[in-house]
Amino acid sequence: MRTTLRNGRLVPCEGNSLPLDVHTLSDSQMRALGMEYVAYIKEVVVDGEEAFAIHAADGTPMALTPDRDMAITAVLEHEMVPALVH
Repeated sequence: MRTTLRNGRLVPCEGNSLPLDVHTLSDSQMRALGMEYVAYIKEVVVDGEEAFAIHAADGTPMALTPDRDMAITAVLEHEMVPALVH
């Protein structure tokens, strides 16, 4: 898959170079855009205590940490980009 810039944003394109609707991208197309390097951090409650869950871009649980800073540090140490989910 090719990508192009449109209004300063990275946009995936098919062979005809027309931008695709990002809502219709397949898993393989998302991985081609580097989504395997994104990890989502979400505040959760486990056994009555607040914690921070780290999930892969596809939603797969990866880790649980006691605080947000530790979650961010863990994601960065694994050369991934953290994205906070509220």
